[in-house]
Amino acid sequence: MYTTTNEDGILNNYAAEPKIYYAEYPAIWQQRKYVLQSLFATLIVTTLVLVGFSVS
Repeated sequence: MYTTTNEDGILNNYAAEPKIYYAEYPAIWQQRKYVLQSLFATLIVTTLVLVGFSVS
């Protein structure tokens, strides 16, 4: 932590900043996995909406 003191003697504490890093672009197999996950999620949400409409 970084600490400074102003002219009134009050301490100001600052958190240490984390090291910045950049994300890497996902590999082909990861992209395919994301596509499958999105398809399953879409299927589940669509099913829930249709069940909700049919019940009401």
